[in-house]
Amino acid sequence: MSVMKRLSMIFKSKANKALDKMEDPRETLDYSYQRQLELLQKVRRGVADVATSRKRVELQITGLEKQAQRYEEQGRKALSVGREDLAREALQRRSNLQTQMADLKVQHDNLQAEEEKLTTASQRLQSKVDSFRTKKETIKATYTAAEAQTRINEAFSGISEEMGDVGLAIQRAEDKTASMQARAGAIDELLASGALDDYSGGTKGDDIQAELDRMGGGMDVELELARMKSELGQGPAPQSAIEQGQPQQQPQQAPQQAQQQPGQTQQLRQPGEGA
Repeated sequence: MSVMKRLSMIFKSKANKALDKMEDPRETLDYSYQRQLELLQKVRRGVADVATSRKRVELQITGLEKQAQRYEEQGRKALSVGREDLAREALQRRSNLQTQMADLKVQHDNLQAEEEKLTTASQRLQSKVDSFRTKKETIKATYTAAEAQTRINEAFSGISEEMGDVGLAIQRAEDKTASMQARAGAIDELLASGALDDYSGGTKGDDIQAELDRMGGGMDVELELARMKSELGQGPAPQSAIEQGQPQQQPQQAPQQAQQQPGQTQQLRQPGEGA
């Protein structure tokens, strides 16, 4: 196979595939139906033309018959007055008219037969056109339903172009959301560990504050544990000073201050006694 033949075959196959993709069966059926209507219209015009010609021949035959009858009457009159020559001429003309009428009658019969044939063909074509129209509408409705069902199935399965674009958009949005969540979590961890400075005024990166927060959390746990033991009768109730955050040694210093107060009073009274 030569190069030109191969190129021609490739071009024809590509063109055929493109035409098949572009072709809509419903439009093709409508076009075929339109062509059949045009053909039917031509056949009807042909029937009308033949009928017109037949009617014209009938009028010509009628006119010749009247003229032949008039020649016959003129010949009778000529014979009645003794003009045999005129009577012979009238009969001769009547004979010529009869020959013409015979030819016209043959044409009339042919035209009538052609008219009947075209009328039958027109009726058959009309029946075919009506049948094709019914079949065309049925095929169009079936094709439309199948096309709609195909699109619905493609939408459900996600293989259609529209749903495919929607699915890709959703996937991209989910990927971006997951990326942003991961980035936010990483930044929070870095701020908590002190690897990054928090310029918003927070204390997440302060090691001392973190240590104080841990100590406070431990004290809360001890107080809660002591309260639960007291409720269960396993130990004394937690002291109010401890709950208020005051040092635990202050209640033990109170008796010492009470013992020192009498001595101080005596030291204040000695100057009065000496006076």
